[in-house]
Amino acid sequence: MKLLIICSKAFYKDIEPIKEKLEQMGHTVELPNTYYENDAEKKSWELGDKAHSEFKAKMFRMSKDRIATMDAVLTLNFDKNGKKNYIGGSTFLEIYEAFMGNKKIFLYNDIPDGMLYDEISGFSPVVIHGDLDLVK
Repeated sequence: MKLLIICSKAFYKDIEPIKEKLEQMGHTVELPNTYYENDAEKKSWELGDKAHSEFKAKMFRMSKDRIATMDAVLTLNFDKNGKKNYIGGSTFLEIYEAFMGNKKIFLYNDIPDGMLYDEISGFSPVVIHGDLDLVK
């Protein structure tokens, strides 16, 4: 299966062992848009509001194009800043893109409680509770 890992930048530090395990299982794994330049958004902010807006738009379009070529997305949703199983706005939009493209959606942990619970639930994700063997 061809998978795109999606998550908050705060979780980039957790990706490598997950990627390695998935590849050992025979999956092809692609990493988040800014994985190799995780300060790209900060740099765009330093250039001003317009540059940041253009950067975000570029990332949204890139995600849409990349997800279209995938079989599934794996959402890494760990705890962040006191929020359990955090899924941020950009990751939510990537999950939505996967849903609209009829792609499989995997969540590493449970759907987070909060205002988007119903929407994420409506995407019918497969919650794997950290068990990568369930990614199939």
